[in-house]
Amino acid sequence: MQRLRRILSLTPAEARALWRAFTTVLRIRLAIARRRTDEVRAATAMLGAAGAAPAWELRVTAWSVRAAARLVPGATCLTQALAGQRILARKGYASTVRLSLPGGRGSDFRPHAWLISGNVITLGGSASDYRHHRALLDYESSGRADPVAEAEA
Repeated sequence: MQRLRRILSLTPAEARALWRAFTTVLRIRLAIARRRTDEVRAATAMLGAAGAAPAWELRVTAWSVRAAARLVPGATCLTQALAGQRILARKGYASTVRLSLPGGRGSDFRPHAWLISGNVITLGGSASDYRHHRALLDYESSGRADPVAEAEA
């Protein structure tokens, strides 16, 4: 009931952002379930994003994707990062989905996905969380998949 009240109290711009995020998160979640992640990445790359997003756009994207993900069962960090990247790319902003593993000895093999635009972590956690991870692979909104060099990790 409280969620419904919150949704009804949104401004029109917030409601549009939440709807856009919900539909994007849901579509990407279904694509991942069907093992079509490469198709999602290719479609995002076709949008031709370039340039970093302004801070306010990153805040709106992060808020809307996190809120939408609570409504979509199984919307993991990868789903959220790819959805955020798609939303930003549709607006012409470049970003990177970075896959990483927790660092340290004895760490479980639990990959994590981050959405980074410019040098700002938009989704996935905080900078202090990120410091405890080792980067593995970057998916640029341009469609490139680059193994992250050990020196950059």
